[in-house]
Amino acid sequence: MIDKIKALAAQFKSDIIEVRRHIHAHPELSFEEYETSEYIKQQLSAMGIPYKDGYVKTGIVAHIEGKNPDSKTIALRADIDALPIKEDSSLDFCSKNDGVMHACGHDVHTASLLGAAKILNELKDNFEGRVKLIFQPGEERLPGGASLMIKEGALENPSASKIIGQHVYPDLPAGKVGFRPGMYMASADEIYVTVKGKGGHAALPHKCIDPILIASNIIVSLQQVISRNAKPDIPAVLSFGNIQGHGATNIIPDEVKIQGTFRTMNEDMRFDLHAKMKKMAESIAEGMGGSCDFDIRVGYPFLVNDESITERSILAAKDYLGEDNVVPLDLRMTAEDFAYYSQIMPGCFYRLGVNTDNMEYEYGLHNSKFLVNENALETGMGLMAYLTLQELAH
Repeated sequence: MIDKIKALAAQFKSDIIEVRRHIHAHPELSFEEYETSEYIKQQLSAMGIPYKDGYVKTGIVAHIEGKNPDSKTIALRADIDALPIKEDSSLDFCSKNDGVMHACGHDVHTASLLGAAKILNELKDNFEGRVKLIFQPGEERLPGGASLMIKEGALENPSASKIIGQHVYPDLPAGKVGFRPGMYMASADEIYVTVKGKGGHAALPHKCIDPILIASNIIVSLQQVISRNAKPDIPAVLSFGNIQGHGATNIIPDEVKIQGTFRTMNEDMRFDLHAKMKKMAESIAEGMGGSCDFDIRVGYPFLVNDESITERSILAAKDYLGEDNVVPLDLRMTAEDFAYYSQIMPGCFYRLGVNTDNMEYEYGLHNSKFLVNENALETGMGLMAYLTLQELAH
């Protein structure tokens, strides 16, 4: 079976590269992936794979049925949205949509899943069960397309018993993959703070309530909330990436806006620290004569890989790629809305190497110069097909 899959992956490689390039050239933002959705449906129709569309407007669920299809259903997921980044590259298939770019590899995820579908469709007389293909919108934006797909029944009719997903990983060369059983990625919440004071002349601070000074104290103190309350064995990160005061050298503004992210890997601690941060910020603002609106938008939960599926997938990946091409992964404080699936059903989310030794590939995810080694597509579609067959047979 490995030889059959590898032969099909090699045979379909050029077609899937073209699929990836088309998607890359026509990126669309979260929940606006209308052309991408139409293109995916065209590809599925060309393969003769039935699908249902309209999930969260642009989401698609397709099915490949083997023998005795009701015996077991395995779900495979790819995200289809892009980022609000202006691409900086000279590629022939550079983004045609100004200010939008597949800088997180979702074009590779979608193309790989279509490639895996092409392989599995060719082999449907060789396996028992059903494969559910989930093409999901809106991974990059709260509340996360995964949560909405679940609410709209994407995992039902028929119900899937397990789910598998992959994500590009520029830290690994093409041809290699990485796995981590158990806890893998953090929850992710967005923090929006508005500190209100009283503006005026910067030379007369006694007549003002300085929101910049208040905001500075809040930022420093919130870091102490995390460092002094987070449990030592549970990672937690608080980072602020945006501060807007709109004053000047001699102007104290009326208010300051701060935006940040809070991430951890324990739900009880997560919400306990939400309350502590809010109380601290409001108390500091009040104590300094101002006020503070502290808004926490609860984002994706932590992502946990099912131990059994992931251990089996590691062994299967070593059979398929060779032991040297399968590596262990460290915990990551980044987040993924695949976590919503992993919270309600056994799942495995692994990493697909897309790098080369060529320095032009040095730019990471969410960078305007991010590139991938397209040889990874052959690995991505072939391995996903093989892992699926292994789980169907288990």
